[in-house]
Formats: sequence, C-alpha cells, structure tokens
Amino acid sequence: MLFFHSFQKEDFIVDLIQDIRAINKMAMRAKKTGVVILGGGIVKHHIMNANLMRNGADFAVYINTATEYDGSDAGARPSEALSWGKLRLDSVSTKVWADATIVFPIVVAQSFAKYFFKNKKDE
Repeated sequence: MLFFHSFQKEDFIVDLIQDIRAINKMAMRAKKTGVVILGGGIVKHHIMNANLMRNGADFAVYINTATEYDGSDAGARPSEALSWGKLRLDSVSTKVWADATIVFPIVVAQSFAKYFFKNKKDE
C-alpha cells in the first residue's frame, strides 16, 4: 500500500530509523513514562526498548491473549521486562489476559474517561 500511495504523494517518506530515534528521545527526556500495550510484536518491542534507554518505564499495562509458553514477545509478562530493564524495579505493572478490543474500551471508560468527564461536569 505504501508503494502505491507514494505515487500520489511523491514527498511521502517512511523513515523507520528516524521514527525509532524520535521515540527513544521522547522516552529519554520524559520524567516518567507509562505504556499501554494492546497486543504485542514489533510495536511492543520498540516502545519497551525506548524505555530501556531511560532505565525502564514507570507504569505498564499489557492487554492481550498471548501466553508465554511459545516465547512470543506478546506473551511475555511484565516480569520479563523487569529483567531486561525495560520496566523500572519500582514500576507498577500488570498484564490482562483478554481480547483488547473488548477490554480496552472498558479500561478507558473506568479510568481516564471517568475522571475527565467528572472534572468537565464540575466546571
């Protein structure tokens, strides 16, 4: 798809190295970081590696259906990230074994959105 899109927009460029550098810089400059990982794979890998550059993320929530027995990145528990320094030793983390398309909207509704709309109502 990107190949065909590049014919319509000749100035369209995907620079993976620049993207990784940008993510790493954001993580290194942050006072605290938290990650919400839906699924796993290469995206989880790069986000957690960016936090490795700052001695680990402070908070983590993994939501997926993967198990650790097959050695997949998605199946790894937060304790695995601790051992690599991708999560700080004093981090707060959890893994939810569930379908992210079902659970994530509930998590948002009962956390971020709940407080956002409560504060809006008080204004």
